[in-house]
Amino acid sequence: MNKLEIKGDWNLIKGKLKQKWAQLTDDDLQYLEGKQDELFGRIQKRTGESRETVESAIKDYRATLRRTSGN
Repeated sequence: MNKLEIKGDWNLIKGKLKQKWAQLTDDDLQYLEGKQDELFGRIQKRTGESRETVESAIKDYRATLRRTSGN
């Protein structure tokens, strides 16, 4: 997943991830440029999900956002 793909929609995606995995905190979901692997690691550790599941959820939410916004 391209780092820039996450950055633009991150605040909206973050809300969807919190809905899916309520145990995630704002600290878990803090996105820092160039630290995408750390972000996925924090989400994995907190949720117990695989990296693939986390990436898939983010991609799905991003695709939904793109469809609804027309981008």
